[in-house]
Amino acid sequence: FRFKDSLAEDLCGADLVISHAGAGSCLEALEKGKPLVVVTNETLMNNHQLELADQLRRDGHVLCCDCGTLVDTLQSMDLSTLKPFPPGQPEKFALFLDKVVGLQ
Repeated sequence: FRFKDSLAEDLCGADLVISHAGAGSCLEALEKGKPLVVVTNETLMNNHQLELADQLRRDGHVLCCDCGTLVDTLQSMDLSTLKPFPPGQPEKFALFLDKVVGLQ
């Protein structure tokens, strides 16, 4: 499908997620504990997606490839090497923000 209001139901039922390297897409899959293969597009200008994918790969949370290496990645992947993504801690940001604006 080209567009869907929410992927939450699809993600819950997935055994593996293959996604572009958009922050929202990556984080949503990782927060649901799904193994993730990130397909990067190195032709994008100011490619923050590549930077995110590289960092998540270095941290052991995702497998990365590009369109040309996707099939090889799927054939050789070992999902047991992936590390769980730690849960977010929004309360830490709230405390930091309170301190910055002088509420604490």
